[in-house]
Amino acid sequence: MSACVDELKLVALDKDDVAVVSAHLQDALVKVADIFWQPREHRFVMALNRFDWISAAEAKSHDKADYRRCRTALRFERVLACKCRGLDQMNKDARLNLLAVEFAESDSPAGVVTLTFSGGGVLRLEVECLEAELADLGEVFTAELRPDHFTGGPLTT
Repeated sequence: MSACVDELKLVALDKDDVAVVSAHLQDALVKVADIFWQPREHRFVMALNRFDWISAAEAKSHDKADYRRCRTALRFERVLACKCRGLDQMNKDARLNLLAVEFAESDSPAGVVTLTFSGGGVLRLEVECLEAELADLGEVFTAELRPDHFTGGPLTT
């Protein structure tokens, strides 16, 4: 474990911003225990281990030492409701693989944020308006493999 050299910090206020956040979070791993819905504060927070796609793309060799995951937080404010489908909320140790984060405006500026996980799991956040932040927390771990959707290989490291 080491500190992140170029810590990522992004704010998302519209659909295009969410697309950038989604690209950085593709194949992020999250434990069910690290997902927090705080209804009184209208806040949703999730701690993830995101695959560092930028460092992987910049790597000159395909040596696994070039692959890393960064401990990251994803936070949404002004969340009116949080709904879950296809995720076992009782299994706190279950590991999920985040595939995408999307925003669909319904009644401007309100809309729905959808977090889609492999295996069919979905979290749906109804938001008053889009206000999200992604921030690296400083911890970096070596990843054994680069996620690969084309070979059908594992996404678990």
